[in-house]
Amino acid sequence: MTKITGHRGARNLWPENSLTGFRNVLALGVDAIEFDVHLTDAGELVVIHDATLERTTDKSGLVRHLTTQSRTETHLESTTDTVPTLAEVLAILGDAGERQLHVEIKSDEAKKPYPGITEKVVAEIERFGLAHRCHLTSFDVSVLEECRRVAPEVERLVSVNAEWAAKQGGLSSFIDNVEGLVDIVAIHHELMAAEWDLITSKLTLDRLCIWTLNDDALIRPWLERGIGHLTSDSPDLALTLRGKIQQQSEPV
Repeated sequence: MTKITGHRGARNLWPENSLTGFRNVLALGVDAIEFDVHLTDAGELVVIHDATLERTTDKSGLVRHLTTQSRTETHLESTTDTVPTLAEVLAILGDAGERQLHVEIKSDEAKKPYPGITEKVVAEIERFGLAHRCHLTSFDVSVLEECRRVAPEVERLVSVNAEWAAKQGGLSSFIDNVEGLVDIVAIHHELMAAEWDLITSKLTLDRLCIWTLNDDALIRPWLERGIGHLTSDSPDLALTLRGKIQQQSEPV
């Protein structure tokens, strides 16, 4: 059965990477929750996707320049929610049974890894006793190699789209390079469709994640193929479709 992951909580339902979204997405029954982590110059791990504030908050500037005070004054998408810390997010998701957490380790505004971020993220998930429920994720293979060095026991996921695969020498070479490094390879849906035969000749379905699918016409075919993981901004829709497909497949 395909596992459904809520992308940035469930960004089509609630503000992305918000405490409100993380609280609410648990009630949907998702199998995993994905979110993004940056490191500020003040040493805080904060959960937000972009390296800048403009798109998702009422402030501007670099995420890394947030202080503890300015963070608590920075609101998400015209809500009362502020940019949360990793600790605040883990406090909510820590009580979510055995649901998996896909913790994406982000890079700074220059697309460079933040020095020391991997160690800090690992220390935080271990402090909450959640290492066994986490996948550390990134597009950057060097970040995932650092994750393996720092915390070899924590599972890993790599993301890739067509542009990134081309920069890595092509998809076939990319998969060969990461096959022994990660547990899951998350592939953009357009690339997955275009290179399905190649991909499935190298990786089993349970190791594949497709992203980011948000409507019936895109979600249903991949559920019917039995892909291992599916990431959606609308996980409620994905879960409903999965339930219908399961009912249809049950013997009368």
